[in-house]
Amino acid sequence: MAMPETAKTPEDRLQKTESMRQDLAAFRRILDSIHNGVMVTDADGFVTHFNKPYGEFLGIDPEAQIGKHCTEVIENTRMHIVAKTGKPEINKTHHIKGQRMVVQRIPIKEDGKVISVFGQVMFKDVEDVGKLARKLSLLESKVEHYEQELMSLRSTRYTLDSIVGNSGVIHALKKEALRAAARNFPVLISGESGTGKELFAQGIHHASPRKVQPFIRINCAAIPKDLLESELFGYEKGAFTGARSEGKPGKFELARRGTVFLDEIGDLPLQMQPKLLRVIEDKEFERIGGTRILRTDFRIIAATNQNLEEMLGDRRFRKDLFYRLNVIPLHLPPLRERRNDIPIIAKHLLDHLADEAALSEIRIDEKANEVLKAYDWPGNVRELSNVLERIVSALEGDTIHLRNLPFYLYRTREKRAEPSEAYLREVQSSAEKDAIRYALESTHNNKAAAAKLLGIHRTLLYKKMQKYGLPL
Repeated sequence: MAMPETAKTPEDRLQKTESMRQDLAAFRRILDSIHNGVMVTDADGFVTHFNKPYGEFLGIDPEAQIGKHCTEVIENTRMHIVAKTGKPEINKTHHIKGQRMVVQRIPIKEDGKVISVFGQVMFKDVEDVGKLARKLSLLESKVEHYEQELMSLRSTRYTLDSIVGNSGVIHALKKEALRAAARNFPVLISGESGTGKELFAQGIHHASPRKVQPFIRINCAAIPKDLLESELFGYEKGAFTGARSEGKPGKFELARRGTVFLDEIGDLPLQMQPKLLRVIEDKEFERIGGTRILRTDFRIIAATNQNLEEMLGDRRFRKDLFYRLNVIPLHLPPLRERRNDIPIIAKHLLDHLADEAALSEIRIDEKANEVLKAYDWPGNVRELSNVLERIVSALEGDTIHLRNLPFYLYRTREKRAEPSEAYLREVQSSAEKDAIRYALESTHNNKAAAAKLLGIHRTLLYKKMQKYGLPL
């Protein structure tokens, strides 16, 4: 016959008592392990728990406080008030022993009634809150600093602000680039060599949500055809003779969550184009010699100095790849189509050169600027930068004059169907005069050294100086 549920054996009662004793001991250890002070009261405000750290802080015996009313134990306490209102008080200031502390008082309810109140000291001094706020501010600054370093390490040197020029076409291009940065569609940048295609690509990446992720540049013209596939997709160990024993990740794998910049896309071999198209569309690929499908997330920006539309007709570039890349087209005009930007770009480049060489500000006089504007610059900004570097390396003083410019920049842009003999003599005389003047200035008017620099005898130099009216 089964015993009634109320009729417990002595062994059952003993086991239950022991279990309760163990639970209470565990709760006490937990409370005593809390770093700051903790006190628990019943619904009438009498202390039921008081941890050791609180006793040590106040200089009282924790055990002796059990059973006392909270107002007898803690000055200015509100534990009994919270027990009546049932409303928690979170992060409130509390004056104890002349010290402002931050505390919280939380009512514990059962069936909608308060059965106890949990109180805890969050900060022993209000000043600790300020210290924590300052520490958080410092950590935020460090995170921002490390983010900047990370961006720098991931090779995006340029932003859209790095693109200088006041022409309408440049302003329009920068606006379009900023809109492209906010989207995830492929961008195709076209333009002559030296117009700044990579600068725009980096600017778009930097302005996009992917800016702290990698910017991976692939020059399709510079990588040998035999190595292009392994560079793009990577390979597993032992995939081919000469492969690294541990394998190697490809550019698309390294660009996870970042941007892949395909420079000189027009030089991509025809047999590689369908493989690239698949990666762009599916965002998945296999390493050479591998069997695993690798999935990745990246944004594509391509650039070319070739006319891809003409290449479509010659079947040197796939139509499906072209249409996949040419979602957001950006065409960068050459310098000769925005001549008013040339002095601005030149000034920007000179400021950069002066900073690198720790020089004072370098200026360009009006006549020299006019020559720079009149020249067609077939190499665009890259050629302009090269010319300025050469000038600065030999410049004495802080101003670039007409005489400091290379002679070939003087050539007139006017086309003459039949140049006269007199015109040719005039051009030759002008170039010879400029050469003599430049040689004299370079040698501080030392005639012997100037003649040697020009490759003529000193007597001939004197005759030519007299001919051109140069001071002897």
